Amino acid sequence: MNTIEQTYSEKRLIERGPGFASGLRDLPKHLGIKTASTGVVATIFGCSGPALIVIGAAEAGHLTNGQTVAWLFSIYVLGGLISLLLALYYKQPINGAYSIPGAALIAGSLATIPFSEAVGAFILAGVLVLVLGVTGLIGRVMRWLPMPIVMAMIAGAMIRFATGTVTALNTAPLIAGAAILAFFVSMRVSRTIPPVLAALVASLIVAFATGAVGGGAANIAFAAPEFTMPAFSIDAFFAIAVPLALLVIGAENAQATGVLLAEGYRPPVNAMTIISGFGGIAAGALGGHNANVAGPMTAICSSDQAGENKDGRYAATVVNGVLFAFFGLIAGAAVPIVLSLPSALIASVSGLAMIGVLLSACQNAFGKSLGNQTGAFVALAVAMSNVTLLGISAPFWSLVAGVLISALVDTEKFEEKQPA
Repeated sequence: MNTIEQTYSEKRLIERGPGFASGLRDLPKHLGIKTASTGVVATIFGCSGPALIVIGAAEAGHLTNGQTVAWLFSIYVLGGLISLLLALYYKQPINGAYSIPGAALIAGSLATIPFSEAVGAFILAGVLVLVLGVTGLIGRVMRWLPMPIVMAMIAGAMIRFATGTVTALNTAPLIAGAAILAFFVSMRVSRTIPPVLAALVASLIVAFATGAVGGGAANIAFAAPEFTMPAFSIDAFFAIAVPLALLVIGAENAQATGVLLAEGYRPPVNAMTIISGFGGIAAGALGGHNANVAGPMTAICSSDQAGENKDGRYAATVVNGVLFAFFGLIAGAAVPIVLSLPSALIASVSGLAMIGVLLSACQNAFGKSLGNQTGAFVALAVAMSNVTLLGISAPFWSLVAGVLISALVDTEKFEEKQPA
């Protein structure tokens, strides 16, 4: 059992931290150029490509502007609140946001599942995460579901974003080409400019220069949040709630925990899981897919880019949390502007933003030493197929198929994972 699994397996009450008074008292002395700039970088990452992925998912589900605004409002405001609560109480760089792979997964499901049922599934996903955190069952679930299979499901469900960039290059070569070129050149020559930001700026310049923005009929006006009454169905539970809960626990929380352990912190795993459950329920009630501890933003703010003194890096998370919440509050103005952009721009930048997630998913699915390789490949293939069976979409079936095949074929590694 690896370190993360051992951490998940331990039964504890909600961990105690230094407290809000200590976090607030020491915050001014830790706020500096490095912590502030790192918090801004994490915000730029989270509010550029990932936001476009959410907006793309909303477009795939034919949501109104108001429903899209409510979605962004819920995940960014609540994600920012999670950052502030955890960072100030535990004085650790534990960031809140939402699951980027989860948004990509939902984009496919909304083609067949009404948004009201999806909202119900968002709430149930939060309930699942909360129950697993409170009861301590999370360790058992993570042992029965090998991580390579979860990661393969993520890769299979999200690969269409990468291929969408290629398709955009075919339909709008100047816009997509500018995004692709800027992304990889920035990756090569700069460590300070996020590649996805460079791609967004370059593609915007070309889009405006070629007159591709707006198209005259665009209605760029403030959109108020439009909240959706949840409905509940078995199909949405298995197609959205179960995979989304597993992504929050197996991808986001596990990644954040691993990063924090690697940086020498003692992450409050139970608190992280429980607040992710409450965040999922609250975000779902407002029309968002989840608000939880976020792996990528935690990785950014816990790195040495936020300063040599790791005890002060939580200040970067505080900056990120405030800016995330602010972005959520102005979503009503931002969404109509983004929707006036050409679809090729959104597709190309979204696909480029997913490269890191896809690479990480593939590496954690198909490392030979990880085992369960046959099951992981089957999970990948089923997730990529986009098949719907009994009204339940591919991500759920990819997990089922992957586990069954691993139990049958990858017996040695699979049995190592099971509780005695």
